[in-house]
Amino acid sequence: MHVDHVGLSVQDLNGMANWYAKAFGWTVAQPFEVPPIGLKGLFAVGSDGVAIEFLQREGSTRPWTADSVPQMAGMQGFGHLALRVEDVDATHDHLVSLGAKSIMDPRPAPVADSRMAYVADPEGNFIELLTRKGPVGS
Repeated sequence: MHVDHVGLSVQDLNGMANWYAKAFGWTVAQPFEVPPIGLKGLFAVGSDGVAIEFLQREGSTRPWTADSVPQMAGMQGFGHLALRVEDVDATHDHLVSLGAKSIMDPRPAPVADSRMAYVADPEGNFIELLTRKGPVGS
C-alpha cells in the first residue's frame, strides 16, 4: 500500500493548482467536476508520482488559520504537507519568491544531518521542506 494523493480544499482552484505546478515543476491534470455537490477539482502531479488533489466548492470556509508551527500543531486535522527536497534553503527562497510566506526559516532539523523550513502557500496552507538521509522514522 502507498499514499495515492492528498486532497486540499482551496478558494482559488486554478490559481492554487498552477502555483504548486510552477513551484515544484509539477503537471496540472484535466479538471473534473462532481455536479451533485457543486465540487470542482484538479490534480497537480510530480514526476515522482506525488499528487495533490485541489478541491473547490462554492461557499467553503477555512476552519482555522495559523501563523506559526506551534500554533498549527495545536489544532487537530491535517496541519501541513511535508516535502523532501534536495536543498531546503534554495527551495524555501524559491517558494517565497513565488508568493509563499516564510513561517520558519531554514534551520537544522531534529533528525540528525537534516534541515527543515516551513512556508505557507498563497492561501495559508503550511508546507514543510526537509532533507532526510533515511526513511521516515529512522
